[in-house]
Amino acid sequence: MTTTPDELRVGGLTALTTIDYPGELAAVVYCQGCPWRCRYCQNGHLLDPTDGDLIPWSDVAGFLQARRGLLDAVVFSGGEPTAQVALADALAEVRALGFKTGLHTGGPYPQRLQSLLALLDWIALDIKALPEDYPLVTGVPGSGEKAWRSLELLLAAGADLEVRTTPMPGLDDRDYLGRLMQRLAAAGVTDYALQAYRPEHRLDPELEVYGQLRGEDWSAHPFERLTIRDR
Repeated sequence: MTTTPDELRVGGLTALTTIDYPGELAAVVYCQGCPWRCRYCQNGHLLDPTDGDLIPWSDVAGFLQARRGLLDAVVFSGGEPTAQVALADALAEVRALGFKTGLHTGGPYPQRLQSLLALLDWIALDIKALPEDYPLVTGVPGSGEKAWRSLELLLAAGADLEVRTTPMPGLDDRDYLGRLMQRLAAAGVTDYALQAYRPEHRLDPELEVYGQLRGEDWSAHPFERLTIRDR
């Protein structure tokens, strides 16, 4: 299948961020569409691939042209960027402009993710739960196997990788997260982040408002680097 960057469905653009690509000034391109329906999702407006007012790729490319020398990197987030086959073309164009490329992904398409590695400088992979518990989060059978397969492929490739978990209420007690961390460390994860769930725009309004992450002491952990994002 032949594609062009113009086919990328873009649902939003952040012009400048210091937190979405470690150590770099970046823009974030939000890709429209996701195959999962995570109950705590903060970006519900990006889930439907045909919903919303899309930003033409030509506008994104023009913005980036004007920011050469001012920005260091461009991060593709979502939604789920790897749901779109045009992502590879967009990444290639961004790299041709001289920017580093980053990706935020949940890993639902392991083989497609693997095919993109040569176009990516840094990846943040969401691991939401132990594999068997993924359907409780995403609503999709088999989603855990795909996410953990993506993790396996990224680790085998030696990708510059941060693995991150935003624990869903009900899967966020200390014992559960301890087991999740141990399994990730055993798989080879060295750079890990725990992120507090934010209830304000959750997809499922019946999900509990507050989780258990805040206030916990995570000084004992199995990783080379642990980042806590609790606000």
